[in-house]
Amino acid sequence: MSQQDAPQPGQSGPQPAKKRSVGRIAGLGCAGVIGLVAVIGIAGSMGDPDNASGPGTKDKAIAADSKARTENERRTGEPSSTQAEEFQDCVGESGTATEKKAAQHITKVTGADRRNDILDSAEVFTDFSGGMMGPHQGEGKLIASAFVSCYDSDNGLVTVYDKDGEVLANANY
Repeated sequence: MSQQDAPQPGQSGPQPAKKRSVGRIAGLGCAGVIGLVAVIGIAGSMGDPDNASGPGTKDKAIAADSKARTENERRTGEPSSTQAEEFQDCVGESGTATEKKAAQHITKVTGADRRNDILDSAEVFTDFSGGMMGPHQGEGKLIASAFVSCYDSDNGLVTVYDKDGEVLANANY
């Protein structure tokens, strides 16, 4: 080796050439394009005034329906029926004899008036006892079946409870 090729004291050896990170640059470019498309899509959907199915539309419809019921009650002097009464009326019209008998034990219904077909959840409370393994399990299933006949949702779940809050039955509706 000559003196020119040997590293001098205080100097390190020859420096390797820097590698280009082409993959990293290409990956960041693709991520930028995807982000841009997402932003344009969000901006486009928010700016569409004809989009009647936007968030809050169904809530406004429910509020308007509730307001109409309240005005109806003021005019006629008669209170509108509760969800439990409406459900019992439906079972009385279209239910079987055993469903009608089981429906007499319904004390309260919640969630049957608010449906958005995304994740609907209704609860039916009864004066039965014993829970899912108790003696009234069959009546709970009849009530759930009757609820399915009366109400419709793309993705709903009805749960029937006993008087102690234990589950008697549930069904998709």
